[in-house]
Amino acid sequence: MILETERLIIREYGEDDWESVHRYASDPNVTRHMLWGPNTLQETKAHIASMLAMQSRVPRTGFEFAVTLKETGELIGGVGLHLEGSNGEIGYCFHPGFWGQGYACESARAMLELGFGQLGLHRIYATCRPENGGSERVMQKLGMRKEGHLREHLLSNKGGYVDSHLYSILVQEYGET
Repeated sequence: MILETERLIIREYGEDDWESVHRYASDPNVTRHMLWGPNTLQETKAHIASMLAMQSRVPRTGFEFAVTLKETGELIGGVGLHLEGSNGEIGYCFHPGFWGQGYACESARAMLELGFGQLGLHRIYATCRPENGGSERVMQKLGMRKEGHLREHLLSNKGGYVDSHLYSILVQEYGET
């Protein structure tokens, strides 16, 4: 599956993508607000292997894509949509050299279109750590509404439980953004 936006090609991961992904997945600044990382080389290769396996599952309930620049083909991050009945969860992670340029919003909008337009979802949500203002702004720009503050609801592989802010958008709100 390939999705195209104004500036991006959003495509399935390939085996050779591990090196580009590792450039940002091993960066402590990138993974500071994530439940995982910074990745070792082996962890990044295992991640790519799991993404390749996800692509062949039937029925498919998880979509993780490489986000590449349309002009150059450079892989700059990843975006995903995971299905749970009539709900979906989106997520995104980008190389810091591409933060603040609208790529997270642009790729996440493509996930909303995939979820609502192609997969018939009713609700799509996303979470972020409360201190991750950049991610929270992306959710707001997508037209998502804050549903709440989830206290210590996820166990991080970095030790201990973490809080999250929860945002969502409903199919009938999607056209309003």
